Amino acid sequence: MSTPNTPSRRFCIAPMLDWTDRYYRRFARELSQHTWLYTEMVNTGAIIHGDKMRHLRFDPAENPLALQLGGSEPADLAKCAKIAEEWGYNEVNLNVGCPSERVQSGSFGACLMLEPSLVAEGVKAMRDACDIDVTVKHRIGIDKMEDYSFVRDFVGVVAEAGCNTFIVHARNAILKGLSPKENRDIPPLKYDYAYQLKRDFPQLEIIINGGITTLADSQIHLQHVDGVMLGREAYHNPWILNEVDAAIYGTEQIEKTRRQAMDNLRSFVESELSSGTPIRYVARHILGLYQGVPGARHWRRMLSDAALLKNADWRLIEEALNIVESRQEQHHEAHST
Repeated sequence: MSTPNTPSRRFCIAPMLDWTDRYYRRFARELSQHTWLYTEMVNTGAIIHGDKMRHLRFDPAENPLALQLGGSEPADLAKCAKIAEEWGYNEVNLNVGCPSERVQSGSFGACLMLEPSLVAEGVKAMRDACDIDVTVKHRIGIDKMEDYSFVRDFVGVVAEAGCNTFIVHARNAILKGLSPKENRDIPPLKYDYAYQLKRDFPQLEIIINGGITTLADSQIHLQHVDGVMLGREAYHNPWILNEVDAAIYGTEQIEKTRRQAMDNLRSFVESELSSGTPIRYVARHILGLYQGVPGARHWRRMLSDAALLKNADWRLIEEALNIVESRQEQHHEAHST
């Protein structure tokens, strides 16, 4: 749990498969210095038996950063927690919220809410293996288990094992009949369950997740819980992160333009390109940078064009920036006459 001298999970970006990879996270860090970032979920087996560099590598600038694990075997979770600490992560987070059938078949994700003692055993094993924060991300219920007492009892058991931070996706997980995408939209949001958890467990750090899209809404939630976690909005409209440090963390607002943010990212991008990374790995994560402003369509079109991206370098991004600025000037002139 954060103290005044450590980074704060007051505002977080959710772990999102295929989205919150190291290229997106490095871009997000350019927009906010304080937002707490999470990796995509990584299976414990992939870390223990697979390519650690591929799964765990990150730029030091990404910190504060958490590694999210998928798994249920306490010994494997402990090994991975130790590895996360050795690699320099600030936190290891256990996924007890993913409802996909593929994840269920591996006996982890949201179905683990039905086995709180096993989750507690895993948490204890991780805490014994490392000194970084061990946290749990979970839902408020499973299938037709709608009563608040279900999530209250789950949190109570896992907290006794030493988990101090719970990230509460305030919807039920429907294990059969809904896709992961439908599980993010169809089960109703019950923010009051997360608020009640904070009242019942005031000593715990409770972070709320699910359906949050604005900083104004985030500030309302922060009157009831310790932190907020945004998902898709932070990905599709990343410029929202530019205001997080001042609005959520109370730091002085550093005035910068979208172009300045990209210029600041240039050295990272060029370093990646020089090591053989295709530019599309970066470009796909910055498509939403100009969302809602003149030139956004041209920006997206250029940076998602497979023909243009092939063998491209930074000059493609530079050209896209110039076109966007030209469109903005034209828009300004048209509306100022």
